[in-house]
Amino acid sequence: MTEDKGILIKNIFYMLSYAFQELRKNNYQEIAGEEFEEIHDLFAEILARGVSAQLKHGLHRTYVPRQDELTTLRGKLDINDTIRNYVRGSHRLACEFDEYSEDNTFNRILKTTILLLVKHKGVKDRRKKSLFKLLPFFANVKEIDLHNIPWSTFRFDRNSKTYQMLLYLCYFIIDNMLLSTDEGNVKMHTFSDEHMCRLYEKFVLEYYRRHHPEYNACVKQIAWNIDKEETTATLPILQTDIYLTLGDRTLIIDTKYYSKNHQTNFDKPTIHSHNQFQILGYVLNHDREHSGKTDGMLLYAKTQEDFQPDGHMKWHDGNMIY
Repeated sequence: MTEDKGILIKNIFYMLSYAFQELRKNNYQEIAGEEFEEIHDLFAEILARGVSAQLKHGLHRTYVPRQDELTTLRGKLDINDTIRNYVRGSHRLACEFDEYSEDNTFNRILKTTILLLVKHKGVKDRRKKSLFKLLPFFANVKEIDLHNIPWSTFRFDRNSKTYQMLLYLCYFIIDNMLLSTDEGNVKMHTFSDEHMCRLYEKFVLEYYRRHHPEYNACVKQIAWNIDKEETTATLPILQTDIYLTLGDRTLIIDTKYYSKNHQTNFDKPTIHSHNQFQILGYVLNHDREHSGKTDGMLLYAKTQEDFQPDGHMKWHDGNMIY
């Protein structure tokens, strides 16, 4: 595997495999040994294997509301439309009913993503052929409007949990390609630092959960150490990326993923100042008793530049910022 934007594509696969345990099972393991020159080629391979595995269990089906004009009553009768039919000389009944169908949002997203990858120049022909072979199974599934996908409303139950990794991958692809051309078409561009940061954050969290369960890794909101009765300002939520505890000590990790993980002042590389204030805010608001038992870490993804953020600071209370 080679690089995309300076990122080792194999590293992206490993981060995905920690974020989603499915990628460490069955036929996914073979992907780590393959060569990928483009990140979209990697995603095409994962999606082709994932959808193929899903088809063996059958596509997810849900009850979808339908409207149709039938000769016999089905479901609920739409009286107004039925009367209009009779006035026009048609004796068909306007019916509203639920149909148990694979034409639902989950499968529409899969189909639309497959079609987008098939058209992408970074996907090799043999993987495009693999994706093409899947499309006949989606013959009864419509495409979806990329701009109106309700990502935040998705819930996965016992019948749909196998879709979670596939839809995350689709989100990762679709959400970063909503760049319109002058003709109004949607084209794909390179992944942003924001998208990679989300994956990097999830990878680090799952890494600690898997290899160091004794640290009780989780995501946690920290309350502001303020007098609420005397405060009128609206403050942002202090949402940690990774929250680790061991005994009476706490380490708060804030993950950072940048193509360039430093800023330059007067030709001298320095750490982003707003990142330092952010992690310091987490630590000092958490350590209400000034015990010095809460530390913080800014964890940057390593780049290929000569300068890499490294070092630590110690506060008088004993708190460390790494």
